[in-house]
Order: sequence, then C-alpha cells, then structure tokens
Amino acid sequence: MLVSSQEKLPDATGERFFTARPVPPAVLPEWLVVGLWLSGGLGVLIAVIFVAGTRFAPDGGPHATYATGEGRRRIEIREYLSAIGEEFAEDHFVEGQHVAFYLPKRDVAITFDARAYFRIERSPTYAVLVEHEMPGMHLGDRLPFETPDLSDADDEDHVDPTDAAFAVLGVPQGATLSEVKRAYREKVKEVHPDHGGDREEFQQVREAYTAAKNRVG
Repeated sequence: MLVSSQEKLPDATGERFFTARPVPPAVLPEWLVVGLWLSGGLGVLIAVIFVAGTRFAPDGGPHATYATGEGRRRIEIREYLSAIGEEFAEDHFVEGQHVAFYLPKRDVAITFDARAYFRIERSPTYAVLVEHEMPGMHLGDRLPFETPDLSDADDEDHVDPTDAAFAVLGVPQGATLSEVKRAYREKVKEVHPDHGGDREEFQQVREAYTAAKNRVG
C-alpha cells in the first residue's frame, strides 16, 4: 500500500499549493523477519510438547510411579505392616488430611506430609511422620504400640540358598554331580513350558541346578 505525503509546490501565479506524493511502504529488516518466524515456531513446539506431556504422562497422584522415594517406602511399609499382621488402609483421610496409611484398630495415621502430620497431631489420632529416606522396616520404632522383632524371625527362618537348591531338585545335599545332573534332567521334563509346565518354576529349577552344580563341582 502506498502512503501519501504532501509537498508544497508553486503554481503559475507564483502561489504555492500542496500535492500528494506516494511513499513506498516500510520494509522490515530480514533479520527481524527471521527472528519472528523462529520465535513463533519455538512457541508452537513448546505448546506441542506440553500437551503431549500432560496426555501421555499425567500425574499419578497417591499411586504415582514406585520409582520415586515415596513409592519405594510405600511398598516397604505395606510389606512391614503385613508381616506384623497389622490391619491397615491406604490413602485414607484423617481429620480432613490425606494420609498414606491408617491403622483403624490402633487409630494411627502414617503420612509423608509434614503439614498433615502437625494437623493430625492436634487430634486424638496418633500421627506418625515418615521421611522418604527411612526404610519401611524402621516404622516399628515410631509406632505407639509394641511390634514383633522381625529380624529374629528372619534369622530363624533363614534357609541357605544352596541347600534349597538341592531340595528343589529333589536330591540330598550330599548328592554327586551325576546325581544332580540326572535329577535336573528329570525335573526339567516336568516343568518345561513346552511340555505344559510353568515358566517361573522352570526358571527356578534352572537356577537350582546351577547352584547345586557349583556346590558339588
């Protein structure tokens, strides 16, 4: 589009008058045009990444991936409470606060959130704050009731892996290498997945054979 400007020129009588003169439109520098295109493209790319991230990797909430510190502790605490025979509920609400575990028979709330801990602490419910770095087996030290010592039970129930390997193969611990091999061949026929056996049991037999063979070899 042409832009008009006015210029005062003299006429035949010597008087001056104004006339319009076209002015070419302003042209943006090339570097500025390139910059605008690049910034626009970058903005679109960021928007696409953001939308894809929210769609394919949404927030998991209280059941977020167990690769996180809290996820690992949840597994350990769940296993510990089950091991001591304590009834519990997960992702419970106590005094309006979300807690990771709640023990209904003991009225004990276990949480990773310090704010929830301090708010529950003012109520009749006993609150336990668990740091993400604390192993779940140490929870018993913070509970307001006596818990069994699982370390002693583990020592009593401990079974040597190599001794268990002979048991899996069905041979005595003093068996010879040839007896171990023969037992392995017979056992594999029973549990091989191609013969209708269980894959996990088949893997267990293979591992047992390796352990027993190393012992007698």
